[in-house]
Amino acid sequence: MLSQVAQGESQVHFRVHQFLARENEAPDAMLYIQEGWACRYRLLSDGRRQITALYLPGDYCDPQWVLGGLTSQPIVAITNVRALRLPCKPPAYASMDGQQGFWLSLSDMIERQSAWLVTLGCMTAMERVAHLLVELFERMRKAGLAYGQQCAMPLTQIEIADMTGLTPVHVNRTLQSMRAKGLIELQSKWLRIPELHALREAAAMTGQLSAI
Repeated sequence: MLSQVAQGESQVHFRVHQFLARENEAPDAMLYIQEGWACRYRLLSDGRRQITALYLPGDYCDPQWVLGGLTSQPIVAITNVRALRLPCKPPAYASMDGQQGFWLSLSDMIERQSAWLVTLGCMTAMERVAHLLVELFERMRKAGLAYGQQCAMPLTQIEIADMTGLTPVHVNRTLQSMRAKGLIELQSKWLRIPELHALREAAAMTGQLSAI
């Protein structure tokens, strides 16, 4: 994890709902998320929103910006965000030895996108929501931000719906069912998972390597 600001880098802050990037912009820097949550999304013609990526502490947003081109989807802050602004200069990230964290982040992002495609295409509502919560918990734990069996979970039910392809009403019913089964506890924007193995089973992830 990056711990200090190097030459050409700077810290930036975003408020809730503020854009980190707008569609069709040509970013001159990518962002390393140090604190807070953000998401990338696509709006359909009828106004429906599909969240296509989540950015948590320790993530690069967006790794592919270093390759150039325009941003294809807007990115907005879900919570207050503090990030390190990294100039988009491909030679600076060309060395696997020098920037291993960057390339691992890009690989992890591709794996997560593949897992989300399976989730949206094949899984039940319970499996979709459980898969999302397992992924979030394990990513937060990897970033050192999980505390025992719990971690912050600032997503609203509408945002969960926009990620899982469900309606907010369906998400509410699914979360209530998961609570009743003892799979999760949600309170004051915190998620607690009494038994991670049980939640992974509910997410049809038994025996599967997590893509985080």
